[in-house]
Amino acid sequence: MTLQQRVDSDLKEAMRAKDATKLGVLRMLKSALKYAAIAKSGAEAELSDAEAVQVIRKQAKQRQDSIESFEKGGRAELADKEKEELAILNTYLPQGMSSDELAKVVRETIAELGATSKAQMGAVMKALQANGSAKAAFLIAMSFRAKSRNPVALRKYYIAGSFDSAALRSG
Repeated sequence: MTLQQRVDSDLKEAMRAKDATKLGVLRMLKSALKYAAIAKSGAEAELSDAEAVQVIRKQAKQRQDSIESFEKGGRAELADKEKEELAILNTYLPQGMSSDELAKVVRETIAELGATSKAQMGAVMKALQANGSAKAAFLIAMSFRAKSRNPVALRKYYIAGSFDSAALRSG
């Protein structure tokens, strides 16, 4: 079942259950998915699951921004409504990887490609993005910024398993 089919199915269930909040969010999401499909390639187009996830992430980001704005403005009731909507949208997003899972994926990709230089790390990032590990590729890019003068040490850093996303953010 594709993500769009799951949204349609859950939309019907929300109608039957008379769940107004979920129904409203799913209608909005279905509309956003349809709009993105039309923008992509016409009225009869369907989005891939990866493209649908991008649309859902965009909608979730809008909710997150609204929550911050409402909290700054002292509108707790509206912030709570947006939080409910965000929770519904998050059920359609893939679960993120833990630091250990990211480290494993990065180590396997580096070992698979045999990357030992800064130039080869670009190929590692490309492979990670192709496998759907964009977050891992981003973390490599951030660690390159911190350790760009020694790519061999970076390779050892990942292969040794001392990957720590918090350290990368602070470094």
